[in-house]
Amino acid sequence: MNNQNEFFVIKAKENGVNVIGLTRGSDTRFHHSEKLDKGEVMIAQFTEHTSAVKVRGKAIIQTSHGTIDTEE
Repeated sequence: MNNQNEFFVIKAKENGVNVIGLTRGSDTRFHHSEKLDKGEVMIAQFTEHTSAVKVRGKAIIQTSHGTIDTEE
């Protein structure tokens, strides 16, 4: 399965949820950041440049593997 075709959804449960993209390769670095307010939804996917995503704050994350509800 090619994970670059995987879409995931992040829905903010509070203002100021940070979504941070991390690069692929031997050096993992932050390369993109978004801030979501309560109720905002972001639909994203992994790419040739993005290998991981970090979510900071209260949010619901939906993937093909299930739903994750973050806790603080």
